[in-house]
Order: sequence, then structure tokens, then C-alpha cells
Amino acid sequence: MPRHPSELLYGTLDVLVLKTLTWGPRHGYAVAKWIEERTAGELEIVDAALYKALHRLERSGAVRAEWGLSENNRRAKYYSLTPRGRQVLRAEAETFRRFSAAAARVLEAR
Repeated sequence: MPRHPSELLYGTLDVLVLKTLTWGPRHGYAVAKWIEERTAGELEIVDAALYKALHRLERSGAVRAEWGLSENNRRAKYYSLTPRGRQVLRAEAETFRRFSAAAARVLEAR
């Protein structure tokens, strides 16, 4: 039985989160919803994986976090991209593009 595309996400979540934050600060739920909407529901981000990625990116200096109020007037941590995060995104996006192209060549071999 084929796996769901979201199961192949391991190792790519950081770059997807960084790309999402290029459009401005977002709280975790908004990050997950943007990715889900942008992929037409193909990628559903599990909360635990998302928050591990956000915390990992924060520790590395790629994102910073500030507390604010969500659309529902609830306290939420908003994450934003740092200059270092933009550098990481450029490098990781290029690596992912090369990997995707290589994998496609293997899968389409006849």
C-alpha cells in the first residue's frame, strides 16, 4: 500500500516552514494550515513534528519567536524568519530541488 505524501515529509519540514515564514510572522497553527492549503491537503503537518521543527529552527537562529494574540484573541507564539533563516532557506531549497530532480530521474527510468 502506498504511503501518504505527508509520511515522506521527514527531512523536508524545516524548509517548508522557512518558506511559509517568508510571507511574514505566523503562529504554529497558521504555519500548518498554510502548508496544508498550499498542497491541497496532500501534506498535513502533525503538531508534534511542527513544534519540534519550529523549536529546532529557533535554537539554530533561523527563526525568532514572540508572543502575541491570535485571530481568536488567544495568546500565541509567532515565528518569523531571520536573516540567517533566509540563508538557510536558500541553501535547503536548492538541496531539495536537486534531490527531487534526482529522485524523479530514478522513478521515471525505463
